[in-house]
Amino acid sequence: MVDLKVQYQKIKPSIDRAIQDVVDSAAFINGKPVVEFATELEEYLKVNHVIPCANGTDALQIAMMALDLQPGDEVICPSFTYYATVEVIALLKLSPVFVDVNPYTFTIECSEVEKAITSKTKAIIPVHLYGQSVDMEPLLALSHTYSIPLIEDNAQGIGGNYIFQDKKIKKTGTLGAIGCTSFFPSKNLGCYGDGGAICTDDQETADKMRMIANHGQKERYYHELIGVNSRLDTLQAAILSVKLNYLDEYIKARRKAAEFYDQAFCNHPQITIPQRAAYAYHVFHQYTLIVEKNRDGLVKHLQEHNIPAMIYYPVPCHQQRAFKGRGKVTGDMKNTMWLSDRVISLPMHTELDDEQLAFISETVLNFFKN
Repeated sequence: MVDLKVQYQKIKPSIDRAIQDVVDSAAFINGKPVVEFATELEEYLKVNHVIPCANGTDALQIAMMALDLQPGDEVICPSFTYYATVEVIALLKLSPVFVDVNPYTFTIECSEVEKAITSKTKAIIPVHLYGQSVDMEPLLALSHTYSIPLIEDNAQGIGGNYIFQDKKIKKTGTLGAIGCTSFFPSKNLGCYGDGGAICTDDQETADKMRMIANHGQKERYYHELIGVNSRLDTLQAAILSVKLNYLDEYIKARRKAAEFYDQAFCNHPQITIPQRAAYAYHVFHQYTLIVEKNRDGLVKHLQEHNIPAMIYYPVPCHQQRAFKGRGKVTGDMKNTMWLSDRVISLPMHTELDDEQLAFISETVLNFFKN
């Protein structure tokens, strides 16, 4: 699904030098590269504050803790998302409120969110799934009307843009009260282990999240808050600083691969290609098709030809065993259930060449000829 080895070979001298510099300094925790990377990412995202942390799941948890959410408070989120989005809601003894998604953009819509709002709603988590932004402008208006903060789950969307109706453009993860992202190795900006970050334009919120991520302390041994231990490793920060220079190039390569797939599949009656919303600059963390028949058969067919394929996600969060009896489900969730039975993601990474893309595409098409 992702060829990290070839990607590394192309930037090996810079990566090796960055790693060696950290080893030579022996500053393995909170070393200088952590601060440098945070500053560089602030500049890239055009956001006031970036707080590095241990992983994307921690980023979401720290964001919710910073908003002082209390047990029993409701948090609106999609069910068609990775489990971590919802896991942290339950971990903090909050109540997830699951809403349906658009069947072609895969993301939640403002109308579905508004139906789910109650007096207990204290946060909304839009997920920029597969690399495409949620339609944020109406959600921001809703957030303002009801005074409910938005926590953006940008784990799959870093580098993406949201385009407002007045043509103003902002990076995904910088539109809501807080944005959260992951640097898991397979992400568009991935490190060589675990890593994550939280961003905000608000100084007070940023200060609070920094303390929460560091055992609730601003000054060592003086703990003002209940916090966690969530640090971005210095080695990972050094690697990310190198790779951030290539992020836009990586995104262009992914979009080029997506265009190849689009041309191969766009006229097929049993295949629906990923929709590109007019308001979004899609960064294709995943290239996800909707197939009308025998999705599992297609997966097996691809595996027989040594082509990896993944199903993100076969069981929606509201149907996971861990959430039995937890939270609320709004509506019939028909789009979520429909997608869970039909989506399939093909290999998508920066190193795909035309020969590989042609082989993958032809193998998919050959399956539907039988």
